[in-house]
Amino acid sequence: MFLARVIGSVVSTKKDEAMKGRKLVMLRPMLVDEANPTQFRGGANTVVAVDALGAGLDEVVLFCQGSSARQATGMKTLPVDAVVVGIVDAVDVLNQKIYPPKK
Repeated sequence: MFLARVIGSVVSTKKDEAMKGRKLVMLRPMLVDEANPTQFRGGANTVVAVDALGAGLDEVVLFCQGSSARQATGMKTLPVDAVVVGIVDAVDVLNQKIYPPKK
């Protein structure tokens, strides 16, 4: 599993029949900053994932890729490579809360 921030959505009106009605989101994987391990930073790549949980823009989520993605509920027969499997409430690194950020 990986952590990512939802940075947008993808709309596709023509797609595989099995994918109809599925919400697609654009994710930016999150990395723990090596220089400051109590901070997140966005990765360089983006991932399109199926979102069955209803994650919103700017939320941090857990996602799976590859064959693990198809193990998520209802995904076994779908042609997917990435699936949102959780919406993150909090992240602690080295006994410090790094998400959600302090206000």
